[in-house]
Amino acid sequence: MRHLLSMDALERAQIERLLERAESFEQLAQRPVKKVPALRGKTVLNLFFEPSTRTRASFELAAKRLSADVINFSAAGSSLEKGESLKDTILTLNAQQPDVIVVRSPHVGAAELVRSWTSAAVVNAGDGTHEHPTQALLDLYTLRRCFGHVEGLSVWIVGDVAHSRVARSNIIALQKLGASVTLCGPPTLIPPGIEALGATVRYSLDDLHQADVIYALRLQRERIDQLPLPSLREYAACFQIDERRLGSRQVVLHPGPVNRGVELSSAVIDSPQSRIGAQVQAGILVRMAVLYELLAPAPAPQQANVREIA
Repeated sequence: MRHLLSMDALERAQIERLLERAESFEQLAQRPVKKVPALRGKTVLNLFFEPSTRTRASFELAAKRLSADVINFSAAGSSLEKGESLKDTILTLNAQQPDVIVVRSPHVGAAELVRSWTSAAVVNAGDGTHEHPTQALLDLYTLRRCFGHVEGLSVWIVGDVAHSRVARSNIIALQKLGASVTLCGPPTLIPPGIEALGATVRYSLDDLHQADVIYALRLQRERIDQLPLPSLREYAACFQIDERRLGSRQVVLHPGPVNRGVELSSAVIDSPQSRIGAQVQAGILVRMAVLYELLAPAPAPQQANVREIA
């Protein structure tokens, strides 16, 4: 694997290898010193043009746990504010010889552009409404830890599908590992033709009981000029996952940040069926696996062999 730009570019075997590698790092998190020298001397550049808490922090922590050097770059305070182009910014940063550039951008295709301007490996950490592949990987990892498998699961993705890069990556990733995907939301938040990706579309929660996993999405209000809904109150009344709608065997995921009381009730967020915290923990392990795969290609280590990496 040279870059990670899209889930569409990964075969099932590659996905499973990344998940197995992430699992091998679990025991590292239990050590008093949570660090191995696997990527010592390597440099990871986090290039973020949008606000981020979970993704940025977990990429930084993942790199540091592998002993890589980390440079964090944000548009605010940079020469971009003086009118420098994205290309010239990348060329300037590339002169510092990073080994991996992690890119978060509000623009579709930004990571692909960065790839064309650098010799470093590039990881797409979210490009506009297009894709967010490492989020999909950590979601798969969370489901495997919860159910022991992804094959055969029924996953309902509920909410603002139209503006969600997470939804697109997960539609692809879940089906590659054998899950079925149903998209649910108001018609104004379901993009036309999305069924071409293989998902079923519903416009009500009437059959939500069929789901093993409910994946709630927040309204991407920063990407919407005018809310395509009568009101948040009406949206919550029709599509909020609350304790009345959540079945006792169902698991709830959310990519964060959560709008409490909109897509999920507080009771559901704080319930034992919520795996939101587990997703955050999985994010560090999965991003460690991605960086290791890009910078230290080798046969996937067995779970007991983190010592070999150390």
